[in-house]
Amino acid sequence: MDIVSIAPSRIVEIGLLAFATPDVDYLCFGESDQPSPASAREAAKAAIDAGITRYADVRGLPELREAIATYLSGIHRQPVAEERIQLAASGMAAIGIAMSAILRAGDRVVLHSPAWPNVANAVRLRGAVVEELGLDALPDGRFRLDLDRLAAMLPGARAFVLNSPNNPTGWTATAAELAAILDLCRRHGVWLISDEVYSRLVYDGSEAAPSILDIATPEDRVMVANSFSKTWVMTGWRLGWLVVPAGLRPAISAIVEVTHSSVAPFIQKAGVAAIADTEVVARFRAHCAAGRALVSEALAGLNGVRYTAPVGAFYAFVGIDGLTDSFALASRLVTEHRVAVAPGIAFGAAGEGHLRICFAQEAPRMARAVDRLRAALAEG
Repeated sequence: MDIVSIAPSRIVEIGLLAFATPDVDYLCFGESDQPSPASAREAAKAAIDAGITRYADVRGLPELREAIATYLSGIHRQPVAEERIQLAASGMAAIGIAMSAILRAGDRVVLHSPAWPNVANAVRLRGAVVEELGLDALPDGRFRLDLDRLAAMLPGARAFVLNSPNNPTGWTATAAELAAILDLCRRHGVWLISDEVYSRLVYDGSEAAPSILDIATPEDRVMVANSFSKTWVMTGWRLGWLVVPAGLRPAISAIVEVTHSSVAPFIQKAGVAAIADTEVVARFRAHCAAGRALVSEALAGLNGVRYTAPVGAFYAFVGIDGLTDSFALASRLVTEHRVAVAPGIAFGAAGEGHLRICFAQEAPRMARAVDRLRAALAEG
């Protein structure tokens, strides 16, 4: 058939294998087993009962736009105006809308990797070309972005896509690194799309990870994507947003109109309630921190395993010495050890030799899963 095609997700392939195998612990998907906040669930039900089910403002409900602007202004170093907030039907939709606004066939887009595969595929679906900048994998299991290599790749590029805290590695850019990245993008006239969906899931005592919103001006060629999926444990709700440059929201709203028209208003009402429920973020961060500690304990002392607990997100990206086929290993972990993790190759060539473990699960489930994983890795 004459259609555009993209490579299937290797994460989904592992998931399908796990679904067909009894008694498997799932650590392969990027979501928690925790319920969405009661406040959000109740608000959505109340909105439906009240008949708030018609088309909504394509920009997003005014009260949600105001709530997001107030929220962002509170956690970042400078205010974010409501006039720059655009709602979207998920974080991925927000990224896709940003790309539709700025990318044309043949444009070159720089993306650091390992990376969530949907982002590179979204670039390719728009006829643009992806150039991957591999993060440096350090001997202790941490990762680093080589700013000199980034500087060499940006001339002539249309956009740089940044994801910090990063899926899958947990790498989190420092304030100094973000300042250097923004300076390079300004210098070369490159758009910066910053995916900050894990911004509140950091484990160094900070309220939020360093953000481009801390330093960029409203006039910069910067768009910041975020979502309710991770921070507020609302993966299935499909509610995200973009922060766009000053004066550009009408143009972005027009793209939203032809992409998905608007976000369901009862879903947006749930978002308003979630933002107001200030305990949700701290409670979920503590939940993830407990899972992070269990993974660190399970992997400690294993020969041939490279891992340092990440600063941000809710994944352990574990390097295995000598591993050249992470998909085969992930498949064997399902069928022989009853634990499903994501193969590193799912996140690009730079991810090969690694496994991604989602640690945002309930403690008893995590404990059993990491015991199984430890036993399997100890066997070699």
